[in-house]
Amino acid sequence: MIRILIVDDSPTIRRMVKASIGGLGGTVVEASSGLEAIEQLSLGATALMVLDLNMPDLHGLDVLKFVRSHPALARLPVLVLTTRGDESSRDSAMAAGATEYMTKPFVPQDLAGRVRQLLNQAGAPGTEGNHAG
Repeated sequence: MIRILIVDDSPTIRRMVKASIGGLGGTVVEASSGLEAIEQLSLGATALMVLDLNMPDLHGLDVLKFVRSHPALARLPVLVLTTRGDESSRDSAMAAGATEYMTKPFVPQDLAGRVRQLLNQAGAPGTEGNHAG
């Protein structure tokens, strides 16, 4: 069973993301801060993380750098989902190791498609052949 972690300080955005990707199967867990994200990552194998950049305690880039520096997490697909649409923010996130970058507001089908694609590329169990129709 795949486990997807959604990290965003907005409960509304977490609900929207969860509703968008819930049909992909697996378990969706949430974190409302960067520190909580790191805690969640330590609690179980995670197939993918959807990560906001702007959070009150630990910036998303710092979470991303932690993930990339940790041997057990270094290959975790990370989709950055943020309000920051400027090229500098995108470049910084990609340089820090983001696998994919999307901006808010997002189209639910687009988000689900990108998450599905990342899970398939990572070889997450149960995602083969699970295509949108």
